[in-house]
Formats: sequence, C-alpha cells, structure tokens
Amino acid sequence: MRVLHSSDWHLGRSFHRESLLDAQAAFVDHLVRTVGDERVDVVVVAGDVYDRALPPVDAVALCDEALARLKALGVHTVLISGNHDSAVRLGFGSALMERVHLRTDPDRAEEPVLVDDVAFFGIPYLEPELVKDRWELAERSHTAAIRHAMGRIRAHPARRKVVLAHAFVTGGQASDSERDISVGGVSHVPLNAFDGIDYAALGHLHGRQTMSETVRYSGSPIAYSFSEAGHVKGSWLVDLPPEGAARAEFVPAPVPRPVGTLRGHIDDLLTDRRYADREGHWLQVTLTDPVRPREAMERLRRRFPHTLALSFEPDGPSDAPARPVRIDGRAEIDVALDFVRVVRGEPADEAEARVLAQAVEACRIEEAS
Repeated sequence: MRVLHSSDWHLGRSFHRESLLDAQAAFVDHLVRTVGDERVDVVVVAGDVYDRALPPVDAVALCDEALARLKALGVHTVLISGNHDSAVRLGFGSALMERVHLRTDPDRAEEPVLVDDVAFFGIPYLEPELVKDRWELAERSHTAAIRHAMGRIRAHPARRKVVLAHAFVTGGQASDSERDISVGGVSHVPLNAFDGIDYAALGHLHGRQTMSETVRYSGSPIAYSFSEAGHVKGSWLVDLPPEGAARAEFVPAPVPRPVGTLRGHIDDLLTDRRYADREGHWLQVTLTDPVRPREAMERLRRRFPHTLALSFEPDGPSDAPARPVRIDGRAEIDVALDFVRVVRGEPADEAEARVLAQAVEACRIEEAS
C-alpha cells in the first residue's frame, strides 16, 4: 500500500498580507498529480487544513476542489483537524462523504478507516482542557491526552496501523509561523507515545522532520514565515509492505516563490549584483544604515518587488539626536514632526509634513465625533 502524508495546508493564510491562495492551488495540482503518478492508495492530511476557525470562502472552495479531485482518482483521503481548524466546521457532513474521512471528534480517535488490511486512526488536535475531565486524565497536558488516545488505538485488533496526529513531539524543530499550543508550559509529547505503530503521520511543525523511521512530520506545503527560508517543502510517500517496516521517500513540492532575507545598507542592496538572484523572492530586509533612509520600502521594491517586511538595525553610531521626543504640553503635529526628525536624523519635507497634518486632523475629527 502507498500512502501520501501531507499536513498544515493552512488554506486561506496570507504572507504579510500577500495572498497565498494561488500558491496553495498550485500545491493542490502537484498533490493530485503525485497521487496519480505514484499510484497512491491513501492520502493523509495531519491537521491545519485551514488557517483559521472561520476560513474565507475561496479557501473552502479550494479544499472542496482538492477533495473532489482526490475522490475522482479513487483514493481514500483521511483528514484530522489541527489547532488552527474549527473541529465542528471541518467535521460537518463527515458521515455523508465517500472516500473522504474526517476525524475531528476526539472520542472517535479509536474508530479506524479500514483500507484493505491497514487501519488508519485520526487523532485530531487534543486541547487538554477539553478532554481532561471527559477522559478522566490524571493531568492536564498534551502528553496525557495523546497517551490516552494511543492506548485506545493500541487496543484495536488491527494488525497494521497508521496514526495521524497533530502535536509537538519532543525534539522537533519549530518555525516562526506555528501557533503556540503550550498548556502551562507543557506542549511537548514524547516520541515513545507512538511506539508500536507502523507509521505516525504528524502535523503542526512546518519543517519536514524524521523523528524516527516510523514517525515523521511532512511540514507545510509552502513557506509561511522567513524562518522557513531553508526548508524543502513537500510530502512523504510511504510504502507499507505486507511484512516489514514502512519505507518513506520525500516528494518535493513546487516552489511558487522562494523566501529569503537581506541585510545591509540600502545603497549596497540596490546596486550590488550579488543580490540579483533575490529579485524574485519574498523578502525580509533589515537595513543597517546609521540614519533611516527616506522612502526605504518604495526604493527597495523597485529592485525587489516582493519585499514584504522591513526593519532597521543601525550597525554604527547614529547621527540622529539621542534625546527623547517631549510630548507633554505640545501640539500633536509638533510631536509627530519631531519624531520623524529624531528617528531619521532630518526633518520631514513639505509633502510629508502636509500628510502628517492631514492625519492628525482626521484623528481629531474622528475623536470629536
């Protein structure tokens, strides 16, 4: 049997307010092609199908399209809810679907999806606060919740078992784009919680990781933060032979647009030919000029049109005045103009002063009304 392990689609997410739906649609095309080309029997998606509890309608439409295309290929698709998903919304209609199996209810974790002689168990994201009393757990922690669910799964008589789980396994490497799931400082689950399973398909961490030969994260299909600049995105293609251990091969996904970071003085970044290969990247730029450059983002985007984030970290003594801006007893426009002068080392020009004055007046009128 061949299984394609994917996770953390985060349909509907934007990258610094730039829509990623086209990139996510391209990943769906790749996923469907891979399923057909590699003769996959089962697709497993280990949580965070959407990026929020109430996803935008175009993200829902894309998910619907993806599941319909997979069903048309004759494969089974097993999905669980992650910490970003609404378990109730994602699970709606699950009893009516054919070949699409949604596992969003913790109490159904031990109910397998049987495909030939392999049992697929879906453990949705387990919020310890919601299952502690229901399951009479000794403590409120992710470890206690996962161990309880896994105990019920191990008791099932199926000979071969695959588990989907959305959790932070101890030793995994996190990225900046993952939402914290810690409870009282305890968010990690030990690797041995998944002992005795033929394969554990994990979701939550956005980088592909091999925790053991049978426990893996597929990671997200595209980069969702600049900390993922070095990641290779994709899915695990897992072979489950009738006898013996599972074998996994990573299938890279297409890169819609690389992510990267740049650091330096603005004039160097705009003229140095070494940075030509970054002109098509999504970029996070840190400027180290002693004085904050004027119109920095506009100038950067002339060469690097996909610059999304900009910060300033002067690498030497600043020529700007060190004294703080005095606020008490001063007009708002004077404070704003003084702030510009302090952070940039020179006063606002006539056009900037006019825009600031209009903004201050608009705020005054809004407060008055």
